[in-house]
Amino acid sequence: MSERDVTAELTALQAALAAEHAAVYGYGVVGGRVGDKRRTRARAAYDAHRARRDTLVREVRELGGEPVAASAGYALPFPVSDAADAVRLAAELEERVAGVYSDLVRATSGERRGAAAGALREAAVRAAGWSGESVAFPGLAERTGDDTAAAGPSTSASPSS
Repeated sequence: MSERDVTAELTALQAALAAEHAAVYGYGVVGGRVGDKRRTRARAAYDAHRARRDTLVREVRELGGEPVAASAGYALPFPVSDAADAVRLAAELEERVAGVYSDLVRATSGERRGAAAGALREAAVRAAGWSGESVAFPGLAERTGDDTAAAGPSTSASPSS
């Protein structure tokens, strides 16, 4: 693998790691507002994102990188004041995570590409479960007509200043 390929792969891994950090944070908010009926699903998603985060930390280190740290806090894309907002946030978190895993699929090969595709699929399934809707090409915002996400790499939330 060329140095350029390693750099591209490391960049995509770091973006996925940053998105997982933000998703873990976001699911803390979701779990606090989602209501008893959906709390088990939120907990399962939280645990899945923590596990993916831990795997990505190891992979970044395997490529010789220093894993990007989680921010102390993240700005949410909208206020989350009730269970309906929490469900909408969960769907958005998953859609954004799917976007970065789509980027990781493009930047990798072999087993890592397969794992990224699996993570993309899992995020898309969770997004559909939360929103009740699905898209033809999960993680590819330009295919869904959402031009805002097509402008740059996807992240689950942006760090607060």
